Amino acid sequence: MPLVSNKVVTIERHIIEQQERSDGATGDFSALLRDLALAFKIINREVGQAGLVDALGATGVENVQGEMVQKLDEFANTVIFRAMDHGGHLCGMASEENEEILKIPDQYKCGKYVLLFDPLDGSSNIDVNVSIGTIFSILRRVTPGDSNGTIKDFLQPGYKQIAAGYTIYGPSTMLVYTAGRGVYGFTYDPSVGEFILSHDDIRIPQHGRIYSVNEGNYHKWDQRVKNYIDWAKSDVPEEDKIAYSLRYIGSMVADVHRTLLYGGVFLYPADIKSHKGKLRLLYEANPMSFVVEQAGGRASDGTRRVLEIEPELLHQRTPLIVGSPKNVDEVERFLHAN
Repeated sequence: MPLVSNKVVTIERHIIEQQERSDGATGDFSALLRDLALAFKIINREVGQAGLVDALGATGVENVQGEMVQKLDEFANTVIFRAMDHGGHLCGMASEENEEILKIPDQYKCGKYVLLFDPLDGSSNIDVNVSIGTIFSILRRVTPGDSNGTIKDFLQPGYKQIAAGYTIYGPSTMLVYTAGRGVYGFTYDPSVGEFILSHDDIRIPQHGRIYSVNEGNYHKWDQRVKNYIDWAKSDVPEEDKIAYSLRYIGSMVADVHRTLLYGGVFLYPADIKSHKGKLRLLYEANPMSFVVEQAGGRASDGTRRVLEIEPELLHQRTPLIVGSPKNVDEVERFLHAN
């Protein structure tokens, strides 16, 4: 279980303290994270009032993924872009909701980072008041110059992320992030309008007894995936194993957050309908994998480390197995069986 901090540390103070430990830090990255935190506060306010301000339901438009865009999807997407376009820290953004790269407007300075984000993960759960979230990934630009970045800046393997994290909007709102030096969780205190450090140096348990997967897709899976699921929910006396518990919310942020704190494994395997997997590599798999690895966990696509995948497309998809290292090992044992 994570340690609960006994001192009051805001996310801004924490970011500054982390910056002071980095040689050559200029403050640009810290300012970028502060701007992101502001965007999350605005989204949190809208999510909390969704049923009162006509923010529920679909817009009637499909996104690049072929999914119906929810009103709050559109709102969150716009808020993040407008919060981040003018700070001078980014040379471009990419959103799960937009087919092309989002360029920095001409009147604003371009910086040395790119931001990729899923503005509202789990948006199909919005109308039924289930936890949803925002996922983000930050990369350092690799192209020279001070103008807008190119696709090359975005198509970098996940191990090159300099920061990643998510905000979960639930019974309480929590921001979890890593800048490559551990994982930290901040709970939003609406009475003071600040994210306060509540989970210091989160470490995922080495093994857990929870598996998280959409078992409604069972009939679409490869037999080896089915074999793992059958094993996971069964008592196996000869292995001194008792049945694992299934927990599946349907919002990736919520399912991975629970896995991070309690241990176990989250799976979204490929199936006969989605041969290359369904989760987006750049907006979902990479940032969540970076967070889990920084907390001592593992992330795999079934054959390789997710963070080593060389992306070829902005909206590339991938299978994902992420969680406690021993649980991920168990899944891979079944996937590699003859």
